[in-house]
Amino acid sequence: MDSDYKNKARTALFTIMAFASFTVVLLLLSFSYYCYLRNKVSNFLKNPKEGIDSVEKGNGDAKNQVITENGIQVFTFKQLLSATGGFGKSNVIGQGGFGLVYRGVLHDGRKIAVKLMDQTGKQGEEEFRVEVEMRSRLRSPYLVGLIGYCSASHHRVLVYDFMANGGLQEHLYPIRGSNAIPSNLDWETRLRIGLEAAKGLEYLHEHVSPPVIHRDFKSSNILLDKSFHAKVSDFGLAKLGSYRAGGHVSTRVLGTQGYVAPEYALTGHLTTKSDVYSYGVVLLELLTGRVPVDMKRSPGEAVLVSWALPRLTDREKVIEIMDPSLEGQYSMKEIVQVAAIAAMCVQSEADYRPLMADVVQSLVPLVKQHQRMHSSKVSSATQSPRL
Repeated sequence: MDSDYKNKARTALFTIMAFASFTVVLLLLSFSYYCYLRNKVSNFLKNPKEGIDSVEKGNGDAKNQVITENGIQVFTFKQLLSATGGFGKSNVIGQGGFGLVYRGVLHDGRKIAVKLMDQTGKQGEEEFRVEVEMRSRLRSPYLVGLIGYCSASHHRVLVYDFMANGGLQEHLYPIRGSNAIPSNLDWETRLRIGLEAAKGLEYLHEHVSPPVIHRDFKSSNILLDKSFHAKVSDFGLAKLGSYRAGGHVSTRVLGTQGYVAPEYALTGHLTTKSDVYSYGVVLLELLTGRVPVDMKRSPGEAVLVSWALPRLTDREKVIEIMDPSLEGQYSMKEIVQVAAIAAMCVQSEADYRPLMADVVQSLVPLVKQHQRMHSSKVSSATQSPRL
């Protein structure tokens, strides 16, 4: 009897130990697999090119294009070499902080602009990642379209819609050290560019949640198509704003001298009103044809905002700031109105600056008036003279 009891107890003990061992092994395997998955996800978030490279390795056809879930194409470096003629010097159309920009043509005949990143290190990688992530969720006719990107090996490349007339900056004044001749944009075109650029910022601030703060809005980041319609570009420094009305996000100060809002430069507190200030500087460029900072100018005229602001709200002095090439193209009423908008945008106190929606509403009537006048002139010119 004692023997049977001991045998049953021993069997029960073995069964319990076996089950416990199996459970421990299963838990260890589950934990190991969890760690493996977490590590893979973490690596992908830190270095998404690994997942992209694996797609590219399986794609040997230079004409094939992989469409990601967000609608942005992933190109192989071979495809972009072919599209740009091997990134030849003859296809260089610009240079920015990101790197050289090349003209290209896809196999389907579509013209593209290709940015080849020459920055190395964490900052360059961060700007590339932010540009791709931001543009994958933004859709507006007032933003330059991001077609796709390449992140193969050490290459970082962005592919955009081709904008035939380049950046606004090069049409307002030549690049320093360049022999380029400015095209002297007429007043009507400058008004429309100001409105379309404002609509780009309005979309970012008012129609995206949370709002997107561009953080590097400037004339060289406003690109012009073949008809001189404007679109906002370059989102490498963009940040998501605060959900809270009037709230800010704290970040290190980045941007371009002359365009950075004073409160952001002093505190690192970034809001949509920081972009409004930058827009005001661009509006001053459209009015004056001057760069934001030019130390070669006379004392008191080196910083565009400081020089122009006292004149913007003085009807007698506002004419002094106007680009001489625009003489005779505008009415006094128009420049007073546009100058008043610029003055509000570049106020030192962020709370006193308007929303971009208000700027758009103020500019729309001016642009429509010029369009009606233009249509009327065209109609009169095409009418047959009466006999």
